[in-house]
Amino acid sequence: MVTVQRPPFLPVKPMRSPMKASLVLAVGLFLVIAVLNQSLKTEAAPQGIFSFQLAATAEQSGAILQSWGQESLAFAELSLWLGLLFTVAWLASLLQLTRHFTRDRPGIRERKVARWVRVLFVIAGLCDVAENSVLLNNLATPTDAMSSSAAILALVKITGVMLGIAGLVVIRAARRHPLSQPG
Repeated sequence: MVTVQRPPFLPVKPMRSPMKASLVLAVGLFLVIAVLNQSLKTEAAPQGIFSFQLAATAEQSGAILQSWGQESLAFAELSLWLGLLFTVAWLASLLQLTRHFTRDRPGIRERKVARWVRVLFVIAGLCDVAENSVLLNNLATPTDAMSSSAAILALVKITGVMLGIAGLVVIRAARRHPLSQPG
């Protein structure tokens, strides 16, 4: 009787050092941004900088900026600048993770899904950079156009990352049997 063994969720090959470095950098920057975000939580912005990202009108953005005051405004600006570095780190991590997950997946369907996953991650990364740039401009004098643009870019970014992660799950689940028969 031949038994088919399921491949492990993560490929057996170890992660390469650039992937480890980008993951550590992404987690580190995320933690710094999360700590900065604690000082930005107010009644007008219960989620801190995330409330500012999703404020779709100049009125909402203005209320958030007013609730932060001048001191917290510096934390918000620092958070947005660090967010640009975080974007590079998480994008590099997710692109390398996609490559890592497809190492033992030679099928054409897996390669096509991986290509679309990479495109989704790159689009999400570009939206994140654009969103942070818009938010940095919106710190001075909020406008409806800037606020709604930032909210739309944030939603596109989140959607792209979620669909990309779902694609990674599909890639890992695509083949239920190992490529080589065990010994």
